[in-house]
Amino acid sequence: MRKQIILSGFCALLAVSPALAQEHNNHHSNHGEHTYGPIGVMGEHPHSKGEWMTSYSYNTMQMKGNRNDNSRVNVSQVLNDFMVSPTKMTMQMHMFGLMYGVSDRLTLMGMLPYNSISMDHVNRMGVAFTTKSEGIGDAKLTGLYTLYQQGHRRFMLNAGLSFPTGSIDERDDTPAGSNQKLPYPMQLGSGTYDILPGVTYVDGIGKWSWGSQLNAVVRLGENDNNYTLGNQYGLTAWGARKINRYASASLRLDGKTWGNIDGSDSQLNPAMAPTARTDLRSGERVDMLVGVNLVAPDGKFKGNRLAIEAGTPVYQKLDGPQLETDYRLTIGWQLTF
Repeated sequence: MRKQIILSGFCALLAVSPALAQEHNNHHSNHGEHTYGPIGVMGEHPHSKGEWMTSYSYNTMQMKGNRNDNSRVNVSQVLNDFMVSPTKMTMQMHMFGLMYGVSDRLTLMGMLPYNSISMDHVNRMGVAFTTKSEGIGDAKLTGLYTLYQQGHRRFMLNAGLSFPTGSIDERDDTPAGSNQKLPYPMQLGSGTYDILPGVTYVDGIGKWSWGSQLNAVVRLGENDNNYTLGNQYGLTAWGARKINRYASASLRLDGKTWGNIDGSDSQLNPAMAPTARTDLRSGERVDMLVGVNLVAPDGKFKGNRLAIEAGTPVYQKLDGPQLETDYRLTIGWQLTF
């Protein structure tokens, strides 16, 4: 049902895009005065022609404890069906980005992540162990096209492609042996080319601003290990208020739904752990996040932006047992020149 709602929203917004594009031609576009959304939202502001922006963000997410559907599942319950139960997972990502205004309506953005993942486990013998993977993730090239702008109100089309630069062959030592193939959540990339469509709306008046974004990750084909990660669909909405010339605070709801894995990696034993089961990967989650933006509009630090956003789930339903999310945090810096 959630997928149908999100896809319906895509169709509705895309259906009006020709009219919006025509109306855009009747209004003056001024991208020099940026109204930033929360740092955790990608592709929510354009740049004027010839303008550059470089960025870095640190993202972390912690998952602890297992959940099946809407209910928590303890370790002993997981070990009734599997030889190993995951207990905790920490994901960290360093994201490096570069944006350029090709024109006042088109902005291009490239992103390269560096991922670090660790997962704690316990087996039926009571042995606790941790596996880790680290390296470059999937690189992304996206475009942001302004369909319509009047004042602070903008409708934008997001479109991009994710490249399979992240490894899907990560290994580590476990009690079962050395150099074991790690399960799907521990891999650094999807192994496939993925389409990244989206639409974004932002607006504001006085000290207030708000916006929303529909986005998706659509997998293309099958990777070299004979599987395809599930598609992902997201809908997020936020509101923000200026505190003074330099600072603003935001509140955001972020919903996601994602599917199971199609196919399987023959080197993984689905009886070993739920993380090796392709039919136990889907789920949906809604997070509530608060954020703070610090922007230098003038002076020697002009063009710099420092921001933070943190939040926790208010709803999650998992096809499990799967590790449930405890919290997520993003800290970012941007320089526009």
